Amino acid sequence: MRQWFAFKGLAVLLLLGLLAACAQSPQILSVSPKVSGGFPHTGNGQSVSLEVVDGRDSSVIGTRSGSPSATSTITVEANDVIPKIRVQAENALRSMGFNPISSNAGGPSLTLTLTDLAYARGTAEQPLLDASQLQAIIQAEVVNGGNTYTGRYTAKRSQSYAVKPDWDTNNRMVSELLGNALDRTFRDQQLANLLAR
Repeated sequence: MRQWFAFKGLAVLLLLGLLAACAQSPQILSVSPKVSGGFPHTGNGQSVSLEVVDGRDSSVIGTRSGSPSATSTITVEANDVIPKIRVQAENALRSMGFNPISSNAGGPSLTLTLTDLAYARGTAEQPLLDASQLQAIIQAEVVNGGNTYTGRYTAKRSQSYAVKPDWDTNNRMVSELLGNALDRTFRDQQLANLLAR
């Protein structure tokens, strides 16, 4: 009888350990940002050289637990997100009346840099046990005819929840965040005007 209780106790501990491990397992997101449109139509078929780069220090954007535990990291890899940002940037440029290309010697150019993508669960001073703070920053640099314009576009999101977000929820939140940052970028009238000059 004593062995049965010991076995049962061990089984319960193993199950709890397994559940805890699953709850804090790493997440590698595969985001799908989308631009929503409504951009200024300043182009007239001009070719624009477009480059999109990752300027982040790390592909890890945060942790699910709020602590720097390696088992609960949330990652957005550059080789996944940068091509998707480029596709959306091309869509935005086309809707503005431009023709995005890879290189355009002497013509207008646009470089987009993903400088920050962060998923925070709070700090010791301000714990967010049931909320996440997300932030994305895109920097745009336009060069055209010796003129340069640089803008930084920040999208933020605070999300409360009762249960820690799963992969699908985090993937959707980060995708929407990046789409919001891209919308802010291409709605900048000064950026559009310099591209069209």
